[in-house]
Amino acid sequence: MAQGANAIAKQNSVPEGDFLGKIKPHAELIAASISGVLIAAGWILSKGDSQTASVIAFILAYAIGGFAKAKEGIEATIEEKELNVEMLMIFAAIGSAIIGYWTEGAILIFIFAMSGALETYTMNKSHKEISSLMELQPEEALRITNGVETKVHVSELEIGDLILVKPGERIPSDGKISRGQTTIDQAAITGESIPVSKDAGDDVFGGTVNLTGSLTVEITKANDETLFQKIIQLVQNAQSEKSPSQLFIERFEGTYVKVVLAVVVLMMFVPHFLLGWSWTETFYRAMILLVVASPCALVASIMPATLSAISNGAKHGILFKGGIHLENLSHLKAIAFDKTGTLTKGKPEVTDVIVAEGLERDEVLLKAASIESHSNHPLANAIVKFARESLGRELVHPESIEDVSGWGVKAHFENEDWKIGKADFVGRPAAEAFSNGAAVELASEGKTIVFIERNNQLAGLIALKDVVREETKQAIDLLKSEGIYTVMLTGDSKNTAKAIAAESHVDGYIAECLPETKVQQLKKLKEDHGQVAMVGDGINDAPALATANVGIAMGEGSDVALETADVVLMKNDLPKIAEAINLSRRMNRIVKQNIVFSILVIMALIASNFLQFLDLPYGVIGHEGSTILVILNSLRLLK
Repeated sequence: MAQGANAIAKQNSVPEGDFLGKIKPHAELIAASISGVLIAAGWILSKGDSQTASVIAFILAYAIGGFAKAKEGIEATIEEKELNVEMLMIFAAIGSAIIGYWTEGAILIFIFAMSGALETYTMNKSHKEISSLMELQPEEALRITNGVETKVHVSELEIGDLILVKPGERIPSDGKISRGQTTIDQAAITGESIPVSKDAGDDVFGGTVNLTGSLTVEITKANDETLFQKIIQLVQNAQSEKSPSQLFIERFEGTYVKVVLAVVVLMMFVPHFLLGWSWTETFYRAMILLVVASPCALVASIMPATLSAISNGAKHGILFKGGIHLENLSHLKAIAFDKTGTLTKGKPEVTDVIVAEGLERDEVLLKAASIESHSNHPLANAIVKFARESLGRELVHPESIEDVSGWGVKAHFENEDWKIGKADFVGRPAAEAFSNGAAVELASEGKTIVFIERNNQLAGLIALKDVVREETKQAIDLLKSEGIYTVMLTGDSKNTAKAIAAESHVDGYIAECLPETKVQQLKKLKEDHGQVAMVGDGINDAPALATANVGIAMGEGSDVALETADVVLMKNDLPKIAEAINLSRRMNRIVKQNIVFSILVIMALIASNFLQFLDLPYGVIGHEGSTILVILNSLRLLK
């Protein structure tokens, strides 16, 4: 897949001065334009005495304008052993020339070539996100081996290698900062415009910009497994995977073409004997039928719209792994959300600090944070971070410290003995009675309580909570306004689940879920509501993501979640789910418009032909014009 990405990069990168390389993406449009000029020349010459020159101009128009589509149609027919729309157009153009309608046949080729150029334009637009992203990936890295710096290609980097990234340079690959401190612009990956501070031990992503400090980065992922490459792979896969509607149209096309050809053959003879038409009129009407009955607009109703929508989504940080998932989003009736890291930030934050009367809040917090700074526990890290940000003072070091596994920490400062931990560690009766039962009330809000004891007296408590994301309420409210049922699945206790569910505005919650429980709940939701999506970020969410009709992963989630999901929110932006659903509904609406419009045009043109109202020039314009209108309608999804 990485090779495919490189191929696209090569295809879209043009060496300076390479004229052929520059015009290649526009070759179909140029050929169609030249064909148009030749048609005009042929028509002008046909009005004079230069009939031979006129025919030569038309033949050149046929060859230049029709080459790409004819080649495509013949190759597809040989490969699939089935006739297609392109072959119908070739037959129609040749048939028009046979009966002397050179201009009409050439116009047919010209408009067909223009519609093909529009389809190619749509495809190129869908590749735009990949191309622009590929340009952000450095090709070389400065590898450090035994203190020696060597410039190597990024493909040569291996897990465990150390690389030097200087200020102003792009980071070549995913890794972890081994030494150094800096600010990084991650807009290329996350879309966030505000640079992020990074210290030793923090993860960094390939394609992001190191703004300030010099870094030594340890490579943690192979070049073809970086987040950067995953984005490219996801979009590539989405472009190659077809929606159910597109697959149906393609199956329908083969049968339809055979029926049209059979009817055209009958049309060449039957009206002459049954209706008394002349042979010229019979053959002429058969050629018009061949033109107007071709399902070009119908075939072009879906794929350009799907590609435009996928490109639009990629531009806004929503990556679809295929047209089928984009199409399914509009049918969702319920969405299940994982709690940790999805509805919430996934990291505990200090929400309340309460100290005993007569004690200084800042002093108690300083001592507690100083003790917790010796622990790697997530709650301890949250307390230390909160203290540093709110106090603006340096932490102090205890004279001694002892970790009591499963309970908490003991420490000694000069003449003071401190304990930090669970309620039972400091005495449950005292803990529950502290500050008029504040701990019980805080726990009912889904918060985790850490108690602080000084010299055998309860000195205070710190309440922490996995805080709901700021955008969560907005995202859930948007979905509910669309009539979608929302439910939270979590492994937390009922009290915590109830509090988070109320805060995040979801319709319901299911607590104490194991991975297999989530799968069971997803199956039940599918029975009750029909089409269901699952949103998650962790390894334990993967089974549920796979069970749902549409699995949606957070961009910063685990590799397993990203691989399993059908849609990825690169910016971890939950309101993008409603945006993705609206994009899906827009796409399906435009596809329906295209299909209805193209069928009505075909029916009107066929009826007009049988009633002998329709001449070949108008048949060509009506048929090919409808194809162009359908593609232009699809391109609205790029906005």
